[in-house]
Amino acid sequence: MTERTHPDDTPTGPVPGTQGPAAKAPSVLDQMGGPMGFLYSTIPVIVFVTANAFLPVTVTIVVSLLTGLALTVFRLLRRERVASAFGSLIGVAVAAGLVAWTGSARDFFAIGIWISLAGFVVTLGTVVARRPITGLVWSAIHGNRHDWRADKVVLRAHDLATLAAAVVFGARFVVQQWLYVADATGGLGVARIAMGTPLTIVALLVAFWAFRRSSKRLLPRS
Repeated sequence: MTERTHPDDTPTGPVPGTQGPAAKAPSVLDQMGGPMGFLYSTIPVIVFVTANAFLPVTVTIVVSLLTGLALTVFRLLRRERVASAFGSLIGVAVAAGLVAWTGSARDFFAIGIWISLAGFVVTLGTVVARRPITGLVWSAIHGNRHDWRADKVVLRAHDLATLAAAVVFGARFVVQQWLYVADATGGLGVARIAMGTPLTIVALLVAFWAFRRSSKRLLPRS
């Protein structure tokens, strides 16, 4: 900690703005709501599928929206990130709105299915273009100051990490689209939960491995 001094070298206290370490930027996991964010994202799905088994579609929509609203209020009271809390509510509201428009309960999952397809195309495309997206993210975090693509080991690590994400997105699309065509709303709910958090964690672990490998090879050691 830096202190001011008089001309006679007597300390007068810390210089403003030099106390404590710099605030740590939130990680990708933090921006997604942290570990509990995955749990919060599954609750509306469980409620929707359960309610749909016993209630009319209109009532199911209302129950889902109320659940999403209650979760948002709860998360805000816990002082979680506003974007994370409201992002979940917006997702539920859009999905419920689509069901209200089409009258089909399976459409609660339609947007997620097409997002999975888009994710697959984007992640695989960056690998084909030799610019795997996890590498682009790592480079952006470190100010785009490192020629990470010139290091074959680092590039290969990010190829694997991005391909892992592509496999997750692709598997979700194939399975859930098949269930969607079969009009299996309950199966869609099970697939959404089973292929949601568990596969996301696997993909994140591979990405974290690629990040650590990149940092060890490219960042100066203190």
